[in-house]
Amino acid sequence: MKVQIDFVTIANGIKKYYQVAYTAMDDSTLHRELKPLQMINNNYEKILLTMDYDIVPNHDGIKQINVLDWLLEE
Repeated sequence: MKVQIDFVTIANGIKKYYQVAYTAMDDSTLHRELKPLQMINNNYEKILLTMDYDIVPNHDGIKQINVLDWLLEE
């Protein structure tokens, strides 16, 4: 199965994988956005960025972060 990751960052040799969605409140959207990250077989950080504030912060090791909070902290 071919999947697409929205973007990858590399800083000091450390990769981070990102998926971006406006919202992941719907179960089917959440599943669709997490699936590509779940298929990556390494230990680098995987992050789902959304506009949601009422989130589950961790999906089996994949972090979900509000994109505005992420932009302000990075």
